Amino acid sequence: MAEQGGLIKGLEGVVAAATALCDLDGAGGRLAYRGYDIADLARQATYEEVAYLLWRGELPTRAQLDGFGAELVAARPLPDALLSAFRLLPKKADPMRALQMAAAVLGTFDPDATDNSQEANLRKALRLTSQLATAVCSHHRIRLDKEPVPPSKDLGHAANFLFMLTGERPSAVNVRAFDASLILYAEHEMNASTFTTRVIASTLSDMHSAVVGGIGAIKGPLHGGAGEAVMLTLKEIGKVENVDAFVEKAFAEKRRLMGFGHRVYRAGDPRAAILRGLAEDACRQSGQQMWFEMAVKLFERVNRAKGLIPNVDFYSAPLWYSIGIPVDLFTPVIVAGRIAGWTAHLLEQYQDNRLIRPRGQYTGPGRRQFVPLEKR
Repeated sequence: MAEQGGLIKGLEGVVAAATALCDLDGAGGRLAYRGYDIADLARQATYEEVAYLLWRGELPTRAQLDGFGAELVAARPLPDALLSAFRLLPKKADPMRALQMAAAVLGTFDPDATDNSQEANLRKALRLTSQLATAVCSHHRIRLDKEPVPPSKDLGHAANFLFMLTGERPSAVNVRAFDASLILYAEHEMNASTFTTRVIASTLSDMHSAVVGGIGAIKGPLHGGAGEAVMLTLKEIGKVENVDAFVEKAFAEKRRLMGFGHRVYRAGDPRAAILRGLAEDACRQSGQQMWFEMAVKLFERVNRAKGLIPNVDFYSAPLWYSIGIPVDLFTPVIVAGRIAGWTAHLLEQYQDNRLIRPRGQYTGPGRRQFVPLEKR
């Protein structure tokens, strides 16, 4: 922990809020949502079940899940005005900027936009979760001069996302892998973007505004952008047999390799271990196993030399790329998963709010005498 005279750089290790959502044991490499181990949720639950758990506190019964799923489906369509706005953007517009715009525009259409009551915020959380997934896919197709694919009424959340993105019904293997990856990204305690959303909510600003801020925070390469950097690295390497030479050159140049290490985890990121198997299955089914094999060799080479362990972004990159998700959509996809966690944190913040207002340690000049302009 970097501490100097009471200053803790990066707020490392500082406990900023109480939360019942995420139990993260960095030393033991364990992660749980509301008491449920992440491995059990990723392997046995659906994203819909996890969103319900985060917002409501318990896993849904069959009847509750059916009703909840129907509400998510009904909330999927976007306002025509937002689709028109997407068409006005430059074709090369960053998808994350488009997603920020989408969250803000959706707030102008939401009937509960300025209502911060618990029930109104639950309705907004549900709409945001459905609509941001649609927004990612719709903007992507529009920038390719294709028409958006209307949301399906009979596909689950993960399958519908892949359907809206490609226009084709996805395979069961791809749906399962993608669904699990959304679960793994759904919540992760007080990370930079989650903290950002809670800071905004603490001013009693609205949920959509808080989410816009969260999107801005997760956009950075040290946060949500890491997965994109991993895939660009794999594409730069090009072939499995090039890994050793690439790593030697990267070490010589003291280049930072993304996808390794984590601020909190010391015993390894438990999400990476789950994603490794999912990535292997997805890459093999798509005939793109080279990406997985390259990632494994890169990990082994870096781990042997530096002892570094992959984080969640390391294996999500080859997984998503192999199922047809473009590299510059990796961070928007993370948002499509993390929105459940962000909104769950916002529900907590609004229920027990105190304005988040830390102090800064002043390091500038001492008090000085003002000199009028004509005497300077």
